[in-house]
Amino acid sequence: MDASERWGILRLHVEDAIPLATLARTTGVAERTLQRWLARYRTGGYPALADGTRTDHGARRTAPELVRLIEGLALTKPRPSIATIHRQVDNYCTKRGLSAPSYSVVRSIVNGLDPGMVTLALEGPASYRDKHELLLRRRADRPNAIWQTDHTMLDLLIVGPDGKPERPWLTVILDDYSRAVCGYMVFLGAPSAANTALALRQAIWHKPEPDWPVCGIPDVLYTDHGSDFTSHRIGDTAAVLHLRIIHSQVARPQGRGKIERFFGTINTELLPTLPGHLAPGSSAPAPTPALDLAGVDSAINTFIRRYNARIHRELRKSPLEAWIADGWLPRMPDSLEQLDGFLLTVPTTRVVQRDGIHFEGLRYTATTLAPFVGSTVSVRYDPRDVTEIRVFHRDAFLCTAISTAHQTETISLKQIQAARNAQRRALRGQIRERIAIVRPTPDDHTPPAPAPAPDQPRLMTYEEDRS
Repeated sequence: MDASERWGILRLHVEDAIPLATLARTTGVAERTLQRWLARYRTGGYPALADGTRTDHGARRTAPELVRLIEGLALTKPRPSIATIHRQVDNYCTKRGLSAPSYSVVRSIVNGLDPGMVTLALEGPASYRDKHELLLRRRADRPNAIWQTDHTMLDLLIVGPDGKPERPWLTVILDDYSRAVCGYMVFLGAPSAANTALALRQAIWHKPEPDWPVCGIPDVLYTDHGSDFTSHRIGDTAAVLHLRIIHSQVARPQGRGKIERFFGTINTELLPTLPGHLAPGSSAPAPTPALDLAGVDSAINTFIRRYNARIHRELRKSPLEAWIADGWLPRMPDSLEQLDGFLLTVPTTRVVQRDGIHFEGLRYTATTLAPFVGSTVSVRYDPRDVTEIRVFHRDAFLCTAISTAHQTETISLKQIQAARNAQRRALRGQIRERIAIVRPTPDDHTPPAPAPAPDQPRLMTYEEDRS
């Protein structure tokens, strides 16, 4: 066997990290032979693999007994230094009257050990699996077939609601086929099912930005084992949307490598340009934050849209081009209200007051609420946009109520008066219908109720009734 044939086998270990034991089983070459080839290659390079070229030419060959001893010491945890191994082998040989190998021979034997074997012996199976086992990289066969999602804490300090520095979290949803970012969520505090649901809502529904057309319900959502992804809320939503959730193996994030690489892109390209960036490993004092949560959200939104539009190195096209493909129709919910009913949280119930709904220190109003004064309703909202809330009554969508502190279209007093008058007329009509059922018949001699005195004062409920 010449040098090229030996290199053809050894290359699978040197370049592709296939263990020598595996190569020995598949090629029929003894593992010890492969180890000798590897030692020769590391000492003299490719020419050392040729016949007649020996790295130990002119030197006394080491006895197999000593080789096994040296290798056994090198695989002991904690691993001793080569100098310590050489001293132990020298003492072993002195006691038995053997010729001790030199320091360089011990070093060459230790360095010739299979790296996979060393990792498995010294670092354990988890490290061996992550460094030396082959990975089968899959790619979805079409857009929206598989979405990946995960969270990361950003290396960034921002101004929190109380004015103190805080580190935000980022949730990202990525299309496996096109690498296009489908949706995201920036938030403070630990990841939760509510924040995950909001990221899914943005990913699934149409975006307001015309240059971000990615939308639809995926067939599969690939996640980790976080409590937010395994919650009943997300599970129930997936069942209703006919969305299958697949969890990666515990402590094995390799299957989510695409979204991990996107997080790396965020950390290296965007965050260093923002005030408050925390440089990894830096001993400098913490920077002074300048952005708030809305400012970070805006920066990430802009970056994601640019990322989706630029050429991807592996795809040789932009993620948007790959997602659009030859044209197709994504699977969509019937309406945004239906999607909200599946995804958005219901933090609490509220009673409709005469001046609207009081929620999170704000007051929300809509003319549709007039017939429901005094009724208990559920509210759903997007924490990134508190200008409006969606109101549900008995699990049915009622209306979108606008915050009076943020609304752009003012609801006039005439509209409120018209709504109140219409509600009163409707109630009077219902009262007449019910009274008609118990109205006395002609042969009923029940005396009629006395009429009120003409000068009886009228109860004034509203300020405008005085006019």
